[in-house]
Amino acid sequence: MARQLYLYLFIITALLASFTYVYYSKQLKFEKDSKTQMLKSKSDSIVQLTNQLDESNAFSLLKNEYAQNYFVNFDVKQLEPSIREQLIAFNDSPAGNVYTGQEKLGEQKFIINKMKVLNHRWIIANYSDGTYWGEAMIKYFVDDKGKATFQTMDTFIYPKEEY
Repeated sequence: MARQLYLYLFIITALLASFTYVYYSKQLKFEKDSKTQMLKSKSDSIVQLTNQLDESNAFSLLKNEYAQNYFVNFDVKQLEPSIREQLIAFNDSPAGNVYTGQEKLGEQKFIINKMKVLNHRWIIANYSDGTYWGEAMIKYFVDDKGKATFQTMDTFIYPKEEY
């Protein structure tokens, strides 16, 4: 009788061990597959974001070789921040930045918030006075000393929306 009991216990233990082994091996395979799928989707997202960034930087002084060749006497990586600083310096004027192309509409002056140097000749800028928002296309020239002069080509102010 004790022998049969030991035989039944051995068979039950063997079945439990085999079921446990199958369960955990399938769970490990499932986790490995899910991690692989997650990593693949993350890498696809990174590739997609990298492509979008490259596409958006297509119009950039730092990515445009023809525009860089125009500035042979300058380091383009240092020139772009210099142009930004020179244009933003006009925000300190009491009447606002003259290159927004807008007169004061209220108490606040128009200042340039964001800008992007597109190539060796153009800048696109976003400006506001806190109430109204607009965009301006600005032409610029850089002399031999690195001093930039600006000219507003076109400007657009968005209509104020009532909520």
